[in-house]
Amino acid sequence: MEKHRRREGLFLAEGGKVVGELLRSRRPAQALLISPAGAEKWGELLKKVPSGIPIFRLTDREWATLSQDPSPEGLMAVAAMSPFVDPIECLSNETGPLLLLYRVNNPNNLGALLRTAHWFGFRTVLVSKGSCDVMNPKVVRTSMGSLFHLTVMENVDLEVMLPEIRRRFHVVGSEVREGDAPHPCGPATALLMGSESHGLPATLLGQIDERWRIPGTGEAESLSLPQAAAILMYECTRTTGLAR
Repeated sequence: MEKHRRREGLFLAEGGKVVGELLRSRRPAQALLISPAGAEKWGELLKKVPSGIPIFRLTDREWATLSQDPSPEGLMAVAAMSPFVDPIECLSNETGPLLLLYRVNNPNNLGALLRTAHWFGFRTVLVSKGSCDVMNPKVVRTSMGSLFHLTVMENVDLEVMLPEIRRRFHVVGSEVREGDAPHPCGPATALLMGSESHGLPATLLGQIDERWRIPGTGEAESLSLPQAAAILMYECTRTTGLAR
């Protein structure tokens, strides 16, 4: 549960890809946990684990109390949460692009957004109050380890922060009903996305520099949030050298 993760300053990262990315990142791993079935499967990976990280072999019963994967791979890590980062101090050294997320409370969507941000070269993500816990197991799993390569600040009051962000970044907000077609921007761009259900409120849309709407010719009501974000991030970074 979130309150226990916050109290202990630790969270679980499950699955081979996720654990591998954790070990490659700068975030410290406190321990690795192995199920009886995973001991042989992950033997080669375990040989490469730094000597300071303990490895614990669990029983099937112990594993069942911890695993949240419907198809468990038999490997998870205990990882330390990142220390608090002051958003203003962090942004003073950031060149962009930034990803700003407002009230994204679906953990699978949030994980997918972090993975996409990592792919397109976004290094810093600000997540507003009212969003899903970034260390939620579904977020960690869906991000496929990209979470560990990003600076993610949670519980940010975006209505308060936007004026400060606009001093150094061109803020683009997504809109379903109106706005310009997405287009390439310079690195000093902040892309603001709302929840899939409610989008962005008028209080935030009134503060941004530009609105983007993705043109479509079909009859679907809208794109999913991860789909829309991928298109906008691609267009945003297309000529900056960040998009591959």
